[in-house]
Amino acid sequence: MSEHHHEEDGYTGPAKLLVEEAELDIEVELRGHFQPIDGYYHWYGRVKVNERLSALAGGKKKKVEIRTPEGTAQGEISDPDPWGRYRIMGTSTPPFTVPTTLEAING
Repeated sequence: MSEHHHEEDGYTGPAKLLVEEAELDIEVELRGHFQPIDGYYHWYGRVKVNERLSALAGGKKKKVEIRTPEGTAQGEISDPDPWGRYRIMGTSTPPFTVPTTLEAING
């Protein structure tokens, strides 16, 4: 049994991150959920430590595009934690598959 919560969707694995003009190979852990209060889907997660990302971002917020085998999305990186893992987040279409039917949700 996984630790995956039924109210959250997500993706863990390899991805491409476009920061400014650079394309980086990264590893991410992403989660997301629909927020009924504002009517948007919110996705978020952490990028595993990446030296090139740290050099490009310099600890500052940056607009990014993330591509996983499941999709592409626009987002923002910010707030590296003490271990150098950047937070990544976005609103609307996530870079991973979201179940849209009861069959898909219940497996």
